[in-house]
Amino acid sequence: MAIDPHTHSRHSDGTMTPRQIVGAARATGLDVVGLTDHDSTAGWDEAADAASAAGIGFLPGVEISCARDGISIHLLGYLMNPADPGLVREFDRTRSDRDSRARRIVERLGPDTGLTWEEVVAHTPAGATIGRPHIADALVARGVVPDRSAAFEDLLRTGGRYYVSHYAPDPVDAVRLVKAAGGVSVMAHPLAAARGRVVDESVIEEMAAAGLCGLEVDHRDHSPEQRAHAAAIAEGLGLVRTGSSDFHGAGKPNQLGEYTTSSEALAALVGQANDPGAHSVGLERWL
Repeated sequence: MAIDPHTHSRHSDGTMTPRQIVGAARATGLDVVGLTDHDSTAGWDEAADAASAAGIGFLPGVEISCARDGISIHLLGYLMNPADPGLVREFDRTRSDRDSRARRIVERLGPDTGLTWEEVVAHTPAGATIGRPHIADALVARGVVPDRSAAFEDLLRTGGRYYVSHYAPDPVDAVRLVKAAGGVSVMAHPLAAARGRVVDESVIEEMAAAGLCGLEVDHRDHSPEQRAHAAAIAEGLGLVRTGSSDFHGAGKPNQLGEYTTSSEALAALVGQANDPGAHSVGLERWL
Protein backbone atom coordinates (compact mmCIF):
# COMPACT_ATOMS: atom_id res chain seq x y z
CA MET A 1 0.00 0.00 0.00
CA ALA A 2 1.11 3.58 -0.68
CA ILE A 3 -0.17 5.92 2.05
CA ASP A 4 0.98 9.53 2.45
CA PRO A 5 -0.83 11.07 5.42
CA HIS A 6 0.80 14.54 5.62
CA THR A 7 0.22 17.19 2.93
CA HIS A 8 -0.69 20.88 2.77
CA SER A 9 -3.01 22.75 0.42
CA ARG A 10 -3.73 26.38 -0.37
CA HIS A 11 -5.87 26.50 2.76
CA SER A 12 -2.60 26.90 4.67
CA ASP A 13 0.89 27.12 3.15
CA GLY A 14 0.67 24.78 0.16
CA THR A 15 0.36 25.88 -3.46
CA MET A 16 -2.30 23.41 -4.70
CA THR A 17 -6.00 23.06 -4.00
CA PRO A 18 -7.18 19.98 -2.09
CA ARG A 19 -8.64 18.61 -5.35
CA GLN A 20 -5.31 19.08 -7.12
CA ILE A 21 -3.48 17.29 -4.31
CA VAL A 22 -5.83 14.32 -4.59
CA GLY A 23 -5.34 14.26 -8.36
CA ALA A 24 -1.58 14.37 -7.94
CA ALA A 25 -1.78 11.62 -5.33
CA ARG A 26 -3.68 9.36 -7.70
CA ALA A 27 -1.23 10.12 -10.53
CA THR A 28 1.66 9.30 -8.20
CA GLY A 29 0.09 5.93 -7.38
CA LEU A 30 -0.96 6.63 -3.81
CA ASP A 31 -3.78 4.55 -2.35
CA VAL A 32 -4.50 6.94 0.52
CA VAL A 33 -3.65 10.62 0.97
CA GLY A 34 -4.08 12.78 4.06
CA LEU A 35 -4.66 16.54 4.13
CA THR A 36 -3.16 18.27 7.17
CA ASP A 37 -3.34 22.03 6.68
CA HIS A 38 -2.06 24.18 9.50
CA ASP A 39 -4.77 24.84 12.08
CA SER A 40 -7.54 24.43 9.49
CA THR A 41 -10.00 21.78 8.35
CA ALA A 42 -11.38 23.97 5.54
CA GLY A 43 -10.12 21.70 2.75
CA TRP A 44 -11.64 18.45 4.01
CA ASP A 45 -14.88 18.47 2.03
CA GLU A 46 -13.21 19.26 -1.28
CA ALA A 47 -10.52 16.62 -0.72
CA ALA A 48 -13.06 13.99 0.35
CA ASP A 49 -15.21 14.59 -2.74
CA ALA A 50 -12.15 14.42 -5.00
CA ALA A 51 -10.88 11.23 -3.35
CA SER A 52 -14.28 9.56 -3.70
CA ALA A 53 -14.35 10.41 -7.41
CA ALA A 54 -10.74 9.28 -7.88
CA GLY A 55 -11.23 5.99 -6.07
CA ILE A 56 -8.53 6.55 -3.46
CA GLY A 57 -8.72 6.85 0.30
CA PHE A 58 -8.78 10.20 2.10
CA LEU A 59 -7.51 10.70 5.66
CA PRO A 60 -8.73 14.01 7.12
CA GLY A 61 -6.26 15.76 9.36
CA VAL A 62 -4.74 19.00 10.57
CA GLU A 63 -1.31 20.16 11.70
CA ILE A 64 -1.42 22.04 14.99
CA SER A 65 1.42 24.46 15.70
CA CYS A 66 2.52 23.96 19.31
CA ALA A 67 5.44 25.15 21.46
CA ARG A 68 7.23 24.25 24.66
CA ASP A 69 9.88 26.56 26.16
CA GLY A 70 10.23 28.43 22.89
CA ILE A 71 10.69 25.25 20.83
CA SER A 72 8.29 24.70 17.93
CA ILE A 73 6.44 21.38 17.90
CA HIS A 74 4.02 20.25 15.20
CA LEU A 75 1.20 17.86 16.04
CA LEU A 76 -0.77 16.02 13.36
CA GLY A 77 -4.36 15.38 14.38
CA TYR A 78 -6.48 12.92 12.40
CA LEU A 79 -10.14 11.92 12.26
CA MET A 80 -11.39 14.56 14.70
CA ASN A 81 -14.80 16.19 14.71
CA PRO A 82 -14.06 19.52 12.95
CA ALA A 83 -17.01 21.17 14.70
CA ASP A 84 -15.75 20.31 18.19
CA PRO A 85 -16.08 23.56 20.20
CA GLY A 86 -12.65 23.27 21.83
CA LEU A 87 -10.99 22.63 18.51
CA VAL A 88 -12.79 25.54 16.82
CA ARG A 89 -11.83 27.96 19.61
CA GLU A 90 -8.20 26.91 19.44
CA PHE A 91 -7.98 27.28 15.67
CA ASP A 92 -9.74 30.66 15.75
CA ARG A 93 -7.28 31.93 18.34
CA THR A 94 -4.29 30.60 16.44
CA ARG A 95 -5.38 32.05 13.08
CA SER A 96 -6.12 35.45 14.62
CA ASP A 97 -2.69 35.59 16.22
CA ARG A 98 -0.99 34.43 13.00
CA ASP A 99 -2.60 37.28 11.09
CA SER A 100 -1.41 39.96 13.53
CA ARG A 101 2.00 38.33 13.67
CA ALA A 102 2.32 38.41 9.88
CA ARG A 103 1.49 42.11 9.85
CA ARG A 104 4.23 42.81 12.39
CA ILE A 105 6.79 40.82 10.37
CA VAL A 106 5.91 42.78 7.23
CA GLU A 107 6.22 46.03 9.17
CA ARG A 108 9.76 45.02 10.17
CA LEU A 109 10.69 43.90 6.67
CA GLY A 110 9.25 46.93 4.89
CA PRO A 111 11.99 49.50 5.50
CA ASP A 112 14.73 47.12 4.33
CA THR A 113 12.97 45.29 1.48
CA GLY A 114 10.16 47.59 0.35
CA LEU A 115 7.64 44.79 1.02
CA THR A 116 4.05 45.88 1.62
CA TRP A 117 1.11 44.15 3.26
CA GLU A 118 -0.84 44.42 0.02
CA GLU A 119 1.84 42.38 -1.79
CA VAL A 120 1.63 39.64 0.82
CA VAL A 121 -2.17 39.55 0.62
CA ALA A 122 -1.88 39.21 -3.16
CA HIS A 123 0.22 36.06 -2.68
CA THR A 124 -2.18 34.47 -0.19
CA PRO A 125 -5.04 32.27 -1.45
CA ALA A 126 -8.52 33.43 -0.51
CA GLY A 127 -9.51 32.09 2.90
CA ALA A 128 -6.00 31.06 3.93
CA THR A 129 -4.41 32.39 7.10
CA ILE A 130 -1.45 34.58 6.16
CA GLY A 131 1.82 33.17 7.43
CA ARG A 132 5.54 33.29 6.80
CA PRO A 133 5.31 31.13 3.63
CA HIS A 134 3.09 33.76 2.01
CA ILE A 135 5.47 36.51 3.07
CA ALA A 136 8.25 34.43 1.52
CA ASP A 137 6.31 34.17 -1.75
CA ALA A 138 5.90 37.95 -1.84
CA LEU A 139 9.62 38.38 -1.23
CA VAL A 140 10.36 36.00 -4.11
CA ALA A 141 8.02 37.92 -6.40
CA ARG A 142 9.74 41.16 -5.44
CA GLY A 143 13.14 39.62 -6.26
CA VAL A 144 14.49 39.93 -2.74
CA VAL A 145 15.16 36.17 -2.46
CA PRO A 146 15.24 33.39 -5.10
CA ASP A 147 12.80 31.00 -3.39
CA ARG A 148 10.94 30.16 -0.19
CA SER A 149 13.83 28.16 1.23
CA ALA A 150 16.19 31.12 0.89
CA ALA A 151 13.67 33.38 2.62
CA PHE A 152 13.44 31.01 5.59
CA GLU A 153 17.19 30.59 5.78
CA ASP A 154 17.70 34.34 6.16
CA LEU A 155 14.98 36.97 6.42
CA LEU A 156 12.29 34.75 7.92
CA ARG A 157 14.40 32.47 10.08
CA THR A 158 13.28 31.81 13.63
CA GLY A 159 15.11 34.17 15.97
CA GLY A 160 16.25 36.48 13.17
CA ARG A 161 15.99 40.27 13.21
CA TYR A 162 12.55 40.23 11.55
CA TYR A 163 11.15 37.31 13.54
CA VAL A 164 7.97 37.72 15.61
CA SER A 165 6.74 34.97 17.91
CA HIS A 166 3.14 33.77 17.87
CA TYR A 167 0.65 32.03 20.13
CA ALA A 168 0.95 28.25 20.19
CA PRO A 169 -0.60 25.76 22.63
CA ASP A 170 1.46 23.38 24.70
CA PRO A 171 1.78 20.02 22.91
CA VAL A 172 0.30 18.07 25.79
CA ASP A 173 -2.78 20.30 25.75
CA ALA A 174 -3.02 19.86 21.97
CA VAL A 175 -2.89 16.06 22.28
CA ARG A 176 -5.74 16.20 24.77
CA LEU A 177 -7.69 18.58 22.53
CA VAL A 178 -7.46 16.18 19.57
CA LYS A 179 -8.44 13.25 21.76
CA ALA A 180 -11.42 15.16 23.20
CA ALA A 181 -12.55 15.85 19.62
CA GLY A 182 -12.55 12.11 18.92
CA GLY A 183 -9.31 12.03 16.95
CA VAL A 184 -5.83 10.59 17.12
CA SER A 185 -2.55 12.49 17.15
CA VAL A 186 0.91 11.95 15.68
CA MET A 187 3.94 14.09 16.47
CA ALA A 188 5.39 15.41 13.20
CA HIS A 189 9.14 15.21 12.42
CA PRO A 190 10.06 15.07 16.13
CA LEU A 191 13.85 15.01 15.74
CA ALA A 192 14.30 17.34 12.76
CA ALA A 193 17.13 19.41 14.22
CA ALA A 194 17.73 21.03 10.83
CA ARG A 195 14.49 22.96 11.42
CA GLY A 196 15.69 24.32 14.76
CA ARG A 197 15.81 23.14 18.35
CA VAL A 198 13.94 19.94 19.17
CA VAL A 199 12.37 18.99 22.48
CA ASP A 200 13.82 16.49 24.91
CA GLU A 201 12.43 12.96 24.85
CA SER A 202 10.74 13.64 28.18
CA VAL A 203 8.29 15.93 26.35
CA ILE A 204 7.41 13.11 23.93
CA GLU A 205 6.87 10.89 26.96
CA GLU A 206 4.48 13.49 28.43
CA MET A 207 2.60 13.63 25.15
CA ALA A 208 2.37 9.84 25.04
CA ALA A 209 0.99 9.78 28.57
CA ALA A 210 -1.65 12.31 27.50
CA GLY A 211 -2.78 10.13 24.58
CA LEU A 212 -0.33 10.67 21.70
CA CYS A 213 -0.83 7.81 19.24
CA GLY A 214 2.06 8.01 16.82
CA LEU A 215 5.43 9.39 15.83
CA GLU A 216 6.33 10.54 12.32
CA VAL A 217 9.58 8.63 11.87
CA ASP A 218 10.18 8.66 8.13
CA HIS A 219 10.47 12.26 6.91
CA ARG A 220 12.95 14.04 4.65
CA ASP A 221 14.04 16.33 7.51
CA HIS A 222 15.24 13.31 9.51
CA SER A 223 18.70 11.91 8.87
CA PRO A 224 19.07 8.10 8.81
CA GLU A 225 20.34 8.30 12.38
CA GLN A 226 17.40 10.44 13.46
CA ARG A 227 14.97 8.04 11.81
CA ALA A 228 16.53 5.16 13.70
CA HIS A 229 16.35 7.13 16.94
CA ALA A 230 12.72 8.13 16.35
CA ALA A 231 11.82 4.51 15.57
CA ALA A 232 13.39 3.43 18.86
CA ILE A 233 11.41 6.08 20.76
CA ALA A 234 8.18 4.96 19.08
CA GLU A 235 8.83 1.34 19.93
CA GLY A 236 9.73 2.17 23.52
CA LEU A 237 6.56 4.19 24.06
CA GLY A 238 4.25 1.91 22.09
CA LEU A 239 3.54 4.58 19.48
CA VAL A 240 2.53 3.96 15.87
CA ARG A 241 5.34 4.64 13.40
CA THR A 242 4.36 6.77 10.40
CA GLY A 243 6.11 8.27 7.38
CA SER A 244 5.06 11.00 4.98
CA SER A 245 6.12 13.58 2.43
CA ASP A 246 4.92 16.77 4.15
CA PHE A 247 4.05 17.86 0.61
CA HIS A 248 3.48 21.58 -0.06
CA GLY A 249 3.25 21.62 -3.85
CA ALA A 250 5.69 24.08 -5.43
CA GLY A 251 6.35 25.66 -2.03
CA LYS A 252 8.92 23.06 -0.98
CA PRO A 253 11.01 20.35 -2.68
CA ASN A 254 9.09 17.57 -0.89
CA GLN A 255 7.49 15.11 -3.31
CA LEU A 256 4.27 13.16 -2.79
CA GLY A 257 4.92 9.62 -1.62
CA GLU A 258 8.65 10.08 -0.99
CA TYR A 259 8.00 8.63 2.47
CA THR A 260 4.90 6.63 3.31
CA THR A 261 2.97 4.94 6.10
CA SER A 262 2.17 1.22 6.21
CA SER A 263 -1.42 -0.05 6.04
CA GLU A 264 -0.87 -1.64 9.47
CA ALA A 265 0.07 1.75 10.94
CA LEU A 266 -2.94 3.41 9.32
CA ALA A 267 -5.22 0.68 10.69
CA ALA A 268 -3.76 1.22 14.16
CA LEU A 269 -4.48 4.95 14.00
CA VAL A 270 -8.00 4.49 12.63
CA GLY A 271 -8.67 1.88 15.31
CA GLN A 272 -7.96 4.41 18.05
CA ALA A 273 -10.25 7.12 16.67
CA ASN A 274 -13.73 7.48 18.16
CA ASP A 275 -15.63 7.69 14.86
CA PRO A 276 -13.25 7.12 11.94
CA GLY A 277 -15.98 6.87 9.34
CA ALA A 278 -17.50 10.29 9.95
CA HIS A 279 -15.16 12.37 7.81
CA SER A 280 -12.87 9.90 6.04
CA VAL A 281 -13.39 8.45 2.57
CA GLY A 282 -12.61 4.97 1.35
CA LEU A 283 -10.12 4.02 4.06
CA GLU A 284 -11.75 0.63 4.64
CA ARG A 285 -10.43 -0.58 1.28
CA TRP A 286 -6.85 -0.15 2.45
CA LEU A 287 -7.01 -1.34 6.06
